[in-house]
Amino acid sequence: MPPSSYSRERAWSLLNQHTQSPSLIKHALAVETCVGSYAERHADTTGLVGEDRDALLETWSATALLHDFDYEKHPSQQEHPFVGIAILTEQGWPEEMRTAILGHAEYSGVPRTTPLAKALFACDELAGFLTACSLVKPTKSIHDVDAAGVKKKMKDKAFARGVNRDDIVKGAAELEISLEDHIANCIAAMQANAETLGLQGAPPQS
Repeated sequence: MPPSSYSRERAWSLLNQHTQSPSLIKHALAVETCVGSYAERHADTTGLVGEDRDALLETWSATALLHDFDYEKHPSQQEHPFVGIAILTEQGWPEEMRTAILGHAEYSGVPRTTPLAKALFACDELAGFLTACSLVKPTKSIHDVDAAGVKKKMKDKAFARGVNRDDIVKGAAELEISLEDHIANCIAAMQANAETLGLQGAPPQS
């Protein structure tokens, strides 16, 4: 399969074929936004330029968009992400992407050994948590979210209880950065893409 066949554009199309939920679409975009920020960092630190850099950014974006594309129809641990992986395998998507998607589910038992796999795992739960933190603000804006407030919210087990805090902590450790820096990195990335994520917010009603 030529590279253009597993482009970000094709990933977006596949995601929308299998996912109707606006919140799941927004989650995919939020994870893509956060993973993309780490893709740029990785490209910078490894000295990638030109087509090589573009290819890496595209691969990481496509992987993030597709990490949950089967979840709406197959949400059980017996099926997700394995049904999606079967589809991606049949369509010839790269092994690097498929392995990273398997690795984002701890219960798959697939180790995260690549920078892509580690970034996807680290950003998945955190992107969801940052979205939740934004939506409880009076403005519903990611611009009103900060790392200190997020860490405080993480201690509130009643808030966004579906988000696995341990995965967020473990993800930062796997990236070899502090939890606070990881949170701040993802906040900054999501702020830069707030309009697309629906988190630009609005002034509170008077």
